[in-house]
This record gives sequence, structure tokens and C-alpha cells, in this order.
Amino acid sequence: MNQIPAWTAAEGAERARTAYRAAFGAEPAGVWAAPGRVNLIGEHTDYNGGLCLPIALAHRTYVALSPVATSDVTLTSQQESDVWTQPLADIGPGRVDGWPGYAAGVSWALAQDGHELGGYRAAVDSCVPYGAGLSSSAALESAFAVAVDEVFGLGLGADHEGRRTLIAACIRAENEVAGANTGGMDQSAALLSRDGTALLLDMRDGSLTHIPFDLAADGLALLVIDTRAPHQLVDGQYGQRRATCEAAAARLGVPTLREVTNLPAALAQLEDVVLPDGTAVAADVVRRRVRHVVTEIGRVEEFVGLLTAGRVREVGAAMDASHASLRDDYEVSCAELDVAVEAARAAGAHGARMTGGGFGGSAIALVEADQVASVSEAVRTAFAERGWTEPGFLAATGDGAASRVDEGE
Repeated sequence: MNQIPAWTAAEGAERARTAYRAAFGAEPAGVWAAPGRVNLIGEHTDYNGGLCLPIALAHRTYVALSPVATSDVTLTSQQESDVWTQPLADIGPGRVDGWPGYAAGVSWALAQDGHELGGYRAAVDSCVPYGAGLSSSAALESAFAVAVDEVFGLGLGADHEGRRTLIAACIRAENEVAGANTGGMDQSAALLSRDGTALLLDMRDGSLTHIPFDLAADGLALLVIDTRAPHQLVDGQYGQRRATCEAAAARLGVPTLREVTNLPAALAQLEDVVLPDGTAVAADVVRRRVRHVVTEIGRVEEFVGLLTAGRVREVGAAMDASHASLRDDYEVSCAELDVAVEAARAAGAHGARMTGGGFGGSAIALVEADQVASVSEAVRTAFAERGWTEPGFLAATGDGAASRVDEGE
């Protein structure tokens, strides 16, 4: 079985420090880390003012960083081949290509808010799987956020409100510099999660609740299945979904689809829309997109209610319904995700669904702890029968938020 291991904090910190030494011939000021995330339920609801329920992974991105006397930002990553350098003043929308946009874009966003930052150099290493829908991008942004916050004395990482400012900077980096028009769930999970909890996020008012999440105590496990199907959010499909929802909300006269309380009446009002990029979306497609969002918000409420009542095994039905809605109404699944979900259920999972933005990436399955190996093998076999790349597997538990993990020398 192709297990994807998480590094210990000490191991991750040493990897990042080693990369920094190799690239720059010196010791970093310190090492900071931020987690990937898996969303239990509540997909494509964040940018619609809805509810979502992510947990932080033990898999993290590590950043070794030091300030420099110049205004240059210099970045290197063990997951990439080149060293990237650009003056801080030249970083901004349309000026940075590739992964540095997520990392250095955070500094640009903080500077836009009036915070004073200087140049720095940083080395990155990560065990968050790339392209798996587990938010390696938000982990990268959030690790840089807490690093530059501390190095430049911004004082934002010490409390909840300050971290909300860091979250906003990460979102701007992803939306405006990297060009991925995502919501704020991933960055919130990376910067606000706590050990042993799921993070119930209300994206309408910004409130959050830490929901106890200890599957091991119930003899359960959350199996994450990395399908290895390519996962890209900047190819236009994600943006089209978001723009369609925004157009539907405007047609309904509400700020976001969260305000829709009478779904049949709302669906009856919807018509064809033309998106800002000129794409025409037929009325039946608009209605399906809206139906997914509104019913998915209801599924989050159902899921949280069951967790709170200690009826954890019963959440499987909501997971199954969520996947069907994402597959049929929102149309963001793919063959690999569907097969992973079906094979996991057939092998005994209580429930399974795709997680993340879709169009590839990962699925999750709620399984008995002693069935992790057998469910994983069933999924692996289903992929092998179709000649697909072998999937990867990891176990998810609620982990902590971005923080410093090494004090440097």
C-alpha cells in the first residue's frame, strides 16, 4: 500500500534547515511550518458565505527563512528546480509566475495593508502532497505568513484577530498574485486549527467553532486517498463555478447563496447567465450549481450535529450525498474520484466523498480503524484494474495550526 508519511516537526525543520544551508551557505533565523488540510464536508461553500468543516493534517510545509539587508526576496524549494529572486517592490499581481506567487505574494498583501517588511531568503520543503487537493498552496502561504510575521515583528500571529489578518493576506496572495480565485477555508484551517478538533467555519460572518474530533477514541479512521489524478484550480473551471454562483446570487437579490432559505422558489427564479468572461451558462446548469451549494450547507449542519451527539458512524450518509451532489450538480468530480469512493464503500467504508476543489485530487473515507488496510487495498485494486497510477493513502487526524517549529541558532 502506497502510504504517504508525515514528517515529525523535528524532521521537517531539519530538512528545511538543510535546504537553506545548501542554497545560501548559512543558518536560517528559524523554521516555520503550516499544515495541509482535508475538508470533512462543505465543498464549494466557502466563497458562497456558507459552512465548511476542515481539519488540519499532520502533513506540513516547512519554511526556513532569514531577513536580508537588501529588499530582494529569494526563494528555493526542494519540490522545484530553480532559485527565484525578485525585489519586494516588484512583487504583485501579474508579476510572479508559478509557486513563488503563493509564497512571496503574502508579503505583497501584508505590505498592501501597511505593514513594513524587508527582503528575505527562504528554503521550502514539504510533505503535503502536491496536486492532491489537500491545499499545499495554503500550507505554503500560511508558513510564509507566520515566518515573515515573526521575522519582521508584525505581531499578528499571537492572537485570533491577528491571524485573521494573516489569513486575509494569504487569500489575497492566492487570488491576486497566484491567480487562483479560491475562498478562505484552506487558509483558515492552516492558521486557526487546533489539535483534536475539526474547525467549523461560518464564512458569512467569519465565526468559528472547534468541534471535538477524535476518531481513534471511537475505533474509526479517516482514510485520505490521493488519486494522483491531476488537480488544477487555475485552469478556469473553478473560477467558472464561483462566477456562476455569484451571478445566481445577484439574480436572486441576495449577497451570497447562504441567504437562500426556500430552495424550490429560488431555483424557479433562475435563468441563463453570462459570466464576466463571456461564458454563457444555461439555466438548468445554474440551478444545479445553486442546489449543490444550498444542500451542501445543510449537510454540514447535519454532520456537525451527529459529531456533537457522538453518532459519528452515522455521518457516512451525509458524506455519500455530498459526493453525489459534487459529481452530478456541481460537476467537479472525475473518474478516479468516483472509483475511489465506490471502491471504498464497497469494501466497508461508512461513507466516502471527494474532498477539495475537485477536478482530480483526493477522496476521503470513514472506516473502522481495523479496516484501513483492506479498504486501501480495495481502492488500489480498482485502480490497477483500470490501468491507472497507483493511489497514495494517508490517515487524517485533527492537527494544530501554523507555528514556529525551530528556534534557529
